[in-house]
Amino acid sequence: MPHSQSSAQRGRVRLARGASPWLLPTVATAAVSLARSRRSGRWAAVAVPATALAAGMLWFFRDPEREITQGRVISPADGVVQSIMPWKDGRTRVAIFMSPLNVHVNRAPLAGTVTSVEHIPGGFVPAFNKESENNERVVWHFDTELGDIEMVQIAGAVARRIVPYVPQGTKVEQGERIGLIRFGSRVDVYLPEGVDIAVEVGQATTAGVTRLDRD
Repeated sequence: MPHSQSSAQRGRVRLARGASPWLLPTVATAAVSLARSRRSGRWAAVAVPATALAAGMLWFFRDPEREITQGRVISPADGVVQSIMPWKDGRTRVAIFMSPLNVHVNRAPLAGTVTSVEHIPGGFVPAFNKESENNERVVWHFDTELGDIEMVQIAGAVARRIVPYVPQGTKVEQGERIGLIRFGSRVDVYLPEGVDIAVEVGQATTAGVTRLDRD
């Protein structure tokens, strides 16, 4: 069932968990340089880029409330469908590329229990590159009404840190926030055999809103 939220809740934007190591130093630098710029031209020269960077960080780490769509499988990520690929075991992989302009909080594609959260070390080539198959990643498995669902958060050239929000054994609701990838990256979802894909390559997706399957 979709989560019910008031208009005020849907319009509210908070900051993503896991943003502090990047956000706090940036905002602090901007605040100090702005305060000192009143007395020093040198600090004024620092204040402009520092404030712009802080504003960019606040935008990047935004985490808006969403009214979750009703459906069997929903997108875990904001971004663009990069590829839809049949897998040898009958599943279909839907890969969603996330640019630095997207919201980078990822959500559970289905309701269920997190059966595993595995961090796999690797490289940091751009997430749209074929070699990104060997990038740093976190592999999730969910026990759901459709059986085991695998989701993979993949780091990119800039995204050097994946922050899971929930541990193994947690029961999650569909559309619940489960993790953050800092900066540009990719999220793959493996849909079970027999699921009819509702998206196409090049289509924009919104986490918790865009449905990946059709009835």
